[in-house]
Amino acid sequence: MRGRVYQGLQLFVALAGMAILAGCEESSNTYVPPPPPSVRVAQPVQQPVTLYFELTGNTAPLNSVDIEARVQGYVQSIDYQDGMMVKKGTKLFGIERDTYQAQLDQAKASLASQQASQVGAQQEYDRQLNLMKQQVTTQTAVDSAKATLDEANAAILNAQANLELATINLGYTEVLAPFDGIVTDHLVDIGALVGISGPTKLASIVQTDPLYAYFNVSETQVLMIKEDLVKQGRTFRQTDLPNIPAELGLQTEEGYPHKGHLDYVSPQLDASTGTLQVRALFDNKDHAMLPGLFVRVRVPVGHNDKALLVRDDAIGTNQLGSYVLVLGKDDIIEQKQVKTGQKEGPLRVIDSGLDPADLVVIQGTQLAVPGSKVTPEKMEMNPAASAAGDAKATTTMQ
Repeated sequence: MRGRVYQGLQLFVALAGMAILAGCEESSNTYVPPPPPSVRVAQPVQQPVTLYFELTGNTAPLNSVDIEARVQGYVQSIDYQDGMMVKKGTKLFGIERDTYQAQLDQAKASLASQQASQVGAQQEYDRQLNLMKQQVTTQTAVDSAKATLDEANAAILNAQANLELATINLGYTEVLAPFDGIVTDHLVDIGALVGISGPTKLASIVQTDPLYAYFNVSETQVLMIKEDLVKQGRTFRQTDLPNIPAELGLQTEEGYPHKGHLDYVSPQLDASTGTLQVRALFDNKDHAMLPGLFVRVRVPVGHNDKALLVRDDAIGTNQLGSYVLVLGKDDIIEQKQVKTGQKEGPLRVIDSGLDPADLVVIQGTQLAVPGSKVTPEKMEMNPAASAAGDAKATTTMQ
């Protein structure tokens, strides 16, 4: 009997313990919803912005020619270092001069001889004229003296032309730089025979200051520019090009640090590509840019006095294009599709889809889900100002 009572007491204690544990578990597992995530929001910056066409192109030298030997002979000297910057008129190559100096001396002697013959012919003609006046000679003799004088004058002209030709050929034995530029490596060595069957390429020279940049403008962009000019009551003229600025940036550079101006616009579109070729001119005194580089070019095409800008890192993309997250009613996140424009430093122009009063999520975008509630904190749209605020907050916490 006592055993049965003892077993009953054990069962009662066990059931009571289970009830207590169940009650504890029920109270500790009660779901408590987390607080809304914190995000930082800011209004778009509204400021004047110059509108640009942002294009790509390639650099090209102002001048680039092959240096060739125009006379036959052996190369006697190479008077520059490969890749050296030279001035116009600098001697680059020397070709043997002996033969051409002899031809020049021969031409000078021939001219002197012809000039002496001309003096004799002139004297004979004058004498025949005097005798004709005295009626002691015939008209035939006068005509013969005149013909001899004419031949002598023609011979002088021929001798002068031969002298000029000999002088030119002698000058070609010294190959000079046609303009300021950088000379490539030499293609012939001292002692090589050049100019045998025609001009022989000796090297090339490239002028890189200033430097051209060629790029193409689409047909749509061309029509937009023309429409804008019509609205302004203006017409395009080639003489206006130096007044139109252009900016250039290399692939390794931020922004467009190189300044120049337009230099040439093709008079017709390329039907195969539907583009118009444009050329800009840039100073390159430090020779930081080389011909043939892929470059970014932008040209101003207008001005927006009240452009809206948001941080570029606050813009997302989806299948519909670009979007931003904005703070809606009751701190509910909304998604707005926007049309983006050019970049202005860390900000980007929003062409459409955004209102000036919108609060754009600029930090915590990964926590902001459209349709969800958030805890917003207002900040400045300028990333520098936001960074300063972060630093201040960190200092205060420490």
